Amino acid sequence: MAGRRTLGRRFGLLWAAFAVSSYGTWLGFGAFPLIAITVLHAGPTQVAALAATGRAVGAVAAVPLGPWVEFRRKRPVMVAMDLIRFAAMASVPAAFALGWLSFAQLLVVSVVGAAANIAFGAASGAYLKGLLPPEDLLVANSRFESTMWTATVTGPPLGGAAIAMFGPVTTVLADAFSYLLSALGIRAMGGTEPHPARKPAARLRARDLLEGWRYILTHSSLRPLFFNGIVVNGLIMATEPLLAVLLLGRLGLAPWQYGLVFAVPCVGGLVGARLARPLVARFGQRNMILTSGVLRACWSVPLAFVGPGVPGMVLIMAVQLGLVTSCALFNPVLSTYRLEHTDPDRVARTLTAWSVSSSAAIATLTAAWGLLASVIGLRPAIAAAGILLLATPLLLPRRERAPRGASAEATSVM
Repeated sequence: MAGRRTLGRRFGLLWAAFAVSSYGTWLGFGAFPLIAITVLHAGPTQVAALAATGRAVGAVAAVPLGPWVEFRRKRPVMVAMDLIRFAAMASVPAAFALGWLSFAQLLVVSVVGAAANIAFGAASGAYLKGLLPPEDLLVANSRFESTMWTATVTGPPLGGAAIAMFGPVTTVLADAFSYLLSALGIRAMGGTEPHPARKPAARLRARDLLEGWRYILTHSSLRPLFFNGIVVNGLIMATEPLLAVLLLGRLGLAPWQYGLVFAVPCVGGLVGARLARPLVARFGQRNMILTSGVLRACWSVPLAFVGPGVPGMVLIMAVQLGLVTSCALFNPVLSTYRLEHTDPDRVARTLTAWSVSSSAAIATLTAAWGLLASVIGLRPAIAAAGILLLATPLLLPRRERAPRGASAEATSVM
């Protein structure tokens, strides 16, 4: 590329808002389990319930938000979701300071945050589709992906240092204010946004609730990508608690070593995100979806054979580097393809249905793999997830489909 592509002031503010909230999120990564254990003296069952309940109940709560977002202007929705997340997260350090913090409050905040995350993602995806021409969507999604992985690399170590110096709720407070800054940035974007052509009905209809899933499941290209995505993400995330027990418990890694082996490979996220656009330009969108979709399924089996000490750490970092790089290449291409192939009046509902399904699948498979590990053991359960991942490329679409309502020229590969 001869120079950096400029996408305009409004996209710059949207990107800055995303960056601020991403850094806040990763700065506070793991804060709720830590608070539950060190402040509220929660046991393993409660900590697991905290992780699963927030994701699962938040996904269910987000179902009616899809049509609610669809029939409203998207920028005010994004600001509202940021302010809701700010208020929810800020309530934790406030309650801690007053001596009122409880496990129930952490559960409620987790649910509210998960639902608001899904609604914000739906609104921002729909807004992005209307903000930029099709040829710039991959550039934008690659920048979002690159920013997210940068935050993943730097956030948790900085968050751990902040907690060590200033206390357990420090990063939660920082996360809360990141949403406030994000809301201010989105509010400052200005510009006019047309009202959706259809006004919201007085009563929410079942058809509106299910429209996102109906659209996905009747779309010949989105349907296989949908099933591939929820299975792959679910299987990858299902093994995370098992790896934590294996590495921190049985293999005796120190917490800083555990953080290191997962933080360092996130550099691959920057590489994958930056390669997405030039590789699509050279090889085509469909080929890159297939290639990166296959690559991200090929890395997980060796994790079942990790040993102690430095060799084990090197193996984990090598596997995670390959996995993260492949995912970072796949994700922006998928996000762009999904926006291109979704009708403008169904983007929010489609993205909500996708996120709800992914969250539900992760929660379900995480619980299932916990039970499986209790029956067959940690290493066999991790290996089983890796073997199943090898079959997931069979779910990828085999034929290219033109976006609905668009010409071939309008949706050609950049």
